[in-house]
Amino acid sequence: MSQKINEPNAYKSRITDWPQDERPRERLEQLGAEAVSNAELVAILLGQGTARFNAVELAKMLLRRFGTLEALSGASLAEMQEIKGIGPAKAVTLLAAFQLYRNLQQEKAENEIVSFRNPAQVAKIYQPLLGNSKQERFFVVLLDTAMQRILDFEITRGTLDSSLVHPREVFNPAIRYQAKGLIVLHNHPSGQCKPSDADIKITKQLVESGKILGIDLYDHLIITADSFYSFKENGII
Repeated sequence: MSQKINEPNAYKSRITDWPQDERPRERLEQLGAEAVSNAELVAILLGQGTARFNAVELAKMLLRRFGTLEALSGASLAEMQEIKGIGPAKAVTLLAAFQLYRNLQQEKAENEIVSFRNPAQVAKIYQPLLGNSKQERFFVVLLDTAMQRILDFEITRGTLDSSLVHPREVFNPAIRYQAKGLIVLHNHPSGQCKPSDADIKITKQLVESGKILGIDLYDHLIITADSFYSFKENGII
């Protein structure tokens, strides 16, 4: 069991004892969300503190623990609960809020895209889904003759190799839905976009299988939280 991280500072006063114009909720109501700090926004999500730490102090402890808001947004439920005073309910609330933001970003990207010809636009759609995942996940996007998405689906999770990503798992749905072509993509939890030898091997297998079936592999994208790598743009496909 992981040990709770505790900061044995002096007792912090309750937020309800603060002047109204200093309380996070009231500041947001009066000044707008843009005027409220990250710690205050997190405190609003936490709702209440504990007998020892108020919600703002708990929020600051979380941000100090993870260093950045981005790192906090990618933390697991268990990692959040390493902070003393953050129980399952508070951790679930934070996780839900961060996931809602990622879902919003994905929805906006999907609404903006015209076709799936542009690797940067495709990466923007799938970064909210894959960029912060702590496991490698392999997705297939089926496309019609107009390069519009028919559907996408996840093939596997875990370290990728040819036994996990077999051409039949990729192309069977493409045949069933009469796809003209497809794009495959997966994430690198390390944050490094450079393809591994296994990534290149799998890509070449899929390209050759697609030629036999008459279903083009248009691209293979490696996704991280803030970047991507296109096999097509780099001349591998």
